[in-house]
Amino acid sequence: MEAITFPNGPITMAGNLCLPADFDPESSYPAVVTVHPGGGVKEQVAGLYASRFAEQGFVALAYDASFQGESGGEPRFLEDPYARVEDVRAAVDHLQSLPYVDPGRIGALGVCAGGGYAVGAALTDHRIKALTTVSAVNIGTSFRRGWYGTDSDAAAVPTLQALARQRTAEAAEGAEPTYLPYVPAEPDATTPRDLAEAHDYYLTPRAQHPNAQNKFLFTKSVSRILTFDAFHMVEDLLTQPVLIVAGSEAGSLWMSTELHGRARGPKQLVVVEGGAHMDFYDVPKYVDQAVAEAVSFFREHLVAAQD
Repeated sequence: MEAITFPNGPITMAGNLCLPADFDPESSYPAVVTVHPGGGVKEQVAGLYASRFAEQGFVALAYDASFQGESGGEPRFLEDPYARVEDVRAAVDHLQSLPYVDPGRIGALGVCAGGGYAVGAALTDHRIKALTTVSAVNIGTSFRRGWYGTDSDAAAVPTLQALARQRTAEAAEGAEPTYLPYVPAEPDATTPRDLAEAHDYYLTPRAQHPNAQNKFLFTKSVSRILTFDAFHMVEDLLTQPVLIVAGSEAGSLWMSTELHGRARGPKQLVVVEGGAHMDFYDVPKYVDQAVAEAVSFFREHLVAAQD
């Protein structure tokens, strides 16, 4: 693994580039960009998948989102879906600049919100030849309709009213910016299982990292998130092959099945029996299955891309 930086417009991105054990700089390799969840950093699940792909002969790049982790960008702790999609494109730019990466054999894998961002990038960046999502979340839809997707989009209106009040306080009254948590700081009996397990992943020694501080700017992030739809025009623009992996017990499963139902190109939905949303972050049984499915998928479709 090499710690690297690469440009994304005016922002310097920080990444970890994972190379095969028998790496030969004179050879030409397929490559995969791995996109981390909202609130995550490259050292967590995205880095785990990148390292596993490298073990299977791929060049793989995990990176911190712009405005987050070790990547640049101000203000800090901004979760901007449109910037997150552009991050994926910038990562592809960097991979294509490497002499040992075949520019025609680049795929993307995203986990949770990173899955939605990877879809959003693939819609308009057809340098991404194959796409995999794991426990996919369409962050804008999830923010509007709730974790289980049972609310209407209009349920977001009170949040917009609170956002307006806070923005006025900051602009007119000099109030300090406020932050929201990605995962519950103190889960209770009403917390969905997946989010309680997300607390365990991000906020305990299980996978806690100092660069993942479980906060994002309220006004500047939510105003962008609530109108974002990672699946917008997926029926028409997503022509690349897509593999969708999710657990049968995940509260987020509805977003994976929606993506599968709407995609019109080559597609495969793998629902892993017994798996919950967070199981695919670091539970060996589920990570192993997701990696095996993705490696087989990328080998088939990135080799085909070369042909």
